[in-house]
Amino acid sequence: MWTLQTAEGRIVASPSPRTYARDALSINLELLFAEAGDIYDRVAAASSAGYSNVEIWGWRAKDIAQLREALQSAGSRLVSMTVDPQLELGDRRCHARYLAGVNDSITAALALGEPFLVVVAGQREPGSSFADQRDAALEVLSKAAKLAQAAGVTLLLEPLNDRVDHKGSLLSSTEEGLTWVREIGSKHLRLLLDAYHALTMGEDIHDLMSDDIRLVGHVQIADVPGRGEPGTGLEDWESHLRLLRALGYRGLWGMEYRPNVATQMSLANFESVVQRVDVAG
Repeated sequence: MWTLQTAEGRIVASPSPRTYARDALSINLELLFAEAGDIYDRVAAASSAGYSNVEIWGWRAKDIAQLREALQSAGSRLVSMTVDPQLELGDRRCHARYLAGVNDSITAALALGEPFLVVVAGQREPGSSFADQRDAALEVLSKAAKLAQAAGVTLLLEPLNDRVDHKGSLLSSTEEGLTWVREIGSKHLRLLLDAYHALTMGEDIHDLMSDDIRLVGHVQIADVPGRGEPGTGLEDWESHLRLLRALGYRGLWGMEYRPNVATQMSLANFESVVQRVDVAG
């Protein structure tokens, strides 16, 4: 965490030392370090606190040049951002606009260091069967994956729970999401395993991932219930992390929760879990 020091009569914040646990985390700047100011200031605040991996959601309302400068100045890496706009993939009338948005998002991603691009399926459309909407979504995702392959970036398909946060979500099942990724069969489309959404849906991570961890590009975490920091809910995160590492996941842990306390305090407990799992373990 930041420490206050007197330097030439001024109080300044000095960076926290880097640790393995901090290097293993990816910080969602839409939710964390909000106390630092706007998104560009949050990049600097996260870096000063020892976190060099960061994530955002949508990019269109952000100044790409300013964000790139903030990342470069802080020595930070942008891990993921969303395809913008997010549309109903089960509705073929949206497909042309969606693919244009994928192209725009790829251009933005290339300017920002080639982060993962997160895609979601949108809402179910009334008056059409799930099977028809599923087929439509697979069609457009297959085209999007080809655009990503040509640019050398990777899309992450994220199922969103429809029990609490995203009523009417077309893709709410992690198992279904894995099926979509398998059917499209592109190395440039992977699953985003958002553990909060999966656990909210009552899914068993071990049963889901035992044969398909290779299809997972990234993991995001928030506690259940409430989407607070790990340790505020009912989940045994050390067990979950050990399981995913044992199955073969070697990526970062994406911190995408709503903190109940100051950001660095909210991260402290999870850092100790990561240290035990990835170092002592």
